[in-house]
Amino acid sequence: MEEYWSKFRDTYDKNQEYVVGKEILTRINEELNGLSDMGKVVELGCGTGCFSEVIAQKAIQLAATDLSDELLKKAKERLKAHPNIRIQKENCMATSFSSKTIDSVFMANLIHVIENPQKVLEESHRILKHGGKLIIVTYTNYGMTLIETIKLGLRFFRGWGKPPRHVHTFSPDTLSLLMEKAGFHIEKSKLIGDRTKALFLTGKKK
Repeated sequence: MEEYWSKFRDTYDKNQEYVVGKEILTRINEELNGLSDMGKVVELGCGTGCFSEVIAQKAIQLAATDLSDELLKKAKERLKAHPNIRIQKENCMATSFSSKTIDSVFMANLIHVIENPQKVLEESHRILKHGGKLIIVTYTNYGMTLIETIKLGLRFFRGWGKPPRHVHTFSPDTLSLLMEKAGFHIEKSKLIGDRTKALFLTGKKK
């Protein structure tokens, strides 16, 4: 996975905008702007930091993490004007953060492309304080027409090439069930977007 994403260091943002479109990225940022008081935050799979800037405005401190050294270099350049952001390399399924020390965990464009989604949810639960928040944004073909799904797949292939071996698509219900199994109470579950769809879910650690 690290090797796959690292090769897109210089085209990551352009590829993402081409594949999913500006509209859905704007809608995601609107949802993120509605968050508040996130406290000490860990972002899993920050990529080049495209959502980190918004999250940092809601956080006391943000650890923006990713597995790819190349993407982290790009994120460091992008986020250097934000003193409350720390860039660091982490495996989202086995982080170095101590248990029950984090107020909020945020992940976008991550859970649908990793081998074991349940494991990243359990790791998020481990590091969160009691009552801590988990915020997930993930692209999905749920609610999309067959034609739009095919078009999305073609754009992905043109932009990213052959997809990673482990790709999942979630509905609001299937992702909610995984989060509940990991120990979260679902507070918000929303399908957003027109042509391209994304799920926006928030959960509270029980």
